[in-house]
Amino acid sequence: MFQVLNTGLFGILKAKYGADLSPFLLSKVIPVCGDVSYENLGIFDSKLRDEISQEVDIIVNSAATTKFDERYDVAMGINALGAMHVQKFARNCSTIEMFVHVSTAYVHGSSVGIVPEKPFRMGETLDGAEISYLDINTEKKIVEERLRGLEAQNATELKIKSVMRNLGIERAKLHGWPNTYVFTKAMGEMLLEKLKENVKLIIVRPTIITSTYKEPFSGWTESIRTLDSIFVGYGKGKIKFFVGDPDSILDMIPGDMVVNSMLVAMAMHTNQPSHRLIYHIGSSRRNPLKYADMKWLMYRYLTKNPLLDTGGKPIKVEEAKILETMASFHRYIAIHYLPFIQMLKLANMILCNHFEHVHVNARRRVNHSIRLAELYKPYLFFQGIFDDSTTENLRTATRGSEVFNFDPKCIQWEDYFMNIHFPGIIKYALK
Repeated sequence: MFQVLNTGLFGILKAKYGADLSPFLLSKVIPVCGDVSYENLGIFDSKLRDEISQEVDIIVNSAATTKFDERYDVAMGINALGAMHVQKFARNCSTIEMFVHVSTAYVHGSSVGIVPEKPFRMGETLDGAEISYLDINTEKKIVEERLRGLEAQNATELKIKSVMRNLGIERAKLHGWPNTYVFTKAMGEMLLEKLKENVKLIIVRPTIITSTYKEPFSGWTESIRTLDSIFVGYGKGKIKFFVGDPDSILDMIPGDMVVNSMLVAMAMHTNQPSHRLIYHIGSSRRNPLKYADMKWLMYRYLTKNPLLDTGGKPIKVEEAKILETMASFHRYIAIHYLPFIQMLKLANMILCNHFEHVHVNARRRVNHSIRLAELYKPYLFFQGIFDDSTTENLRTATRGSEVFNFDPKCIQWEDYFMNIHFPGIIKYALK
């Protein structure tokens, strides 16, 4: 908790209540150690569990690992089984009003056209799957067996991590999902649908979450997230080209708008009959932003406000081209990078491994670029628009109120990125 308090997000509260917020917050918040990947949320004290279950009205589950290529065992434990554990805990709470689960709009994979706010059926797979049914118990067994095998081989932690990461991507693609993150988040939704029973379930599906629009102040972001890494890589001179469909819609939504939508959803559905609700929180339907426009804004900002190198000198960026297909990306790599690596390899052999370190690093950088392009491909070539009709009903109910604004129509993207988001990345994430 105190680690969280030290982030810039709490600056306004510190200005109001003093630098030491502990007394104030401890009068409002009771932190409890736990882990959603365990039964009972890893709360082993039965008295504490009973106390919580008698006092909790609403549970919000935002626990997740968002790495696209997370270890399969870790992602399944948090994103899939973790959601189920929170749901089971909620069912034992005597005063529970609702359970709000934060998922992601990209659980739909590489959808085309209008993507509806609909639930997943247990076992459902996506278009392009090589397997017609997703058996979550089988997936658990595959993970357990693979881990036992690695243990029997006395595999290093590095080896286990690599195998589990590759296994996650492999199993995701086998079932039609592009990566481990969205695959395990979809599993989590399936488990919640199966186990919801009499607990009111609200599933919130944000798109790509960006820095705050207004609250508690503009531009706050905790870390480099998803497409922000492209901005940073470009600004540091490490990215010389972009990959993606220039006309693809980048569905982004500021973090405070996601929070506001959740608060309004909770308020609107308190004391209402139990039923399932799914909310897409994004901008592609109401205020779309093209990938080409985002790339141009990055160039404009970094030209006027260059990042600095380790010596404090401005890094000049060139206007980068967009490689519009993965085929053109691989061709570009083959022409501009692979010959240099082959020359290094040959020189290294002739000169008795004198260039070993240089060759290995160059090869690693190229492999890393290819892996990143493959991981981001579903988002940079995305052809879907997220329907937000249910979310629009919430906005209609609160229209006219400035307190809980989550209407993406009010965002002027050029102003937002040039004056809020990009400066926020530099101030808070690159500090």
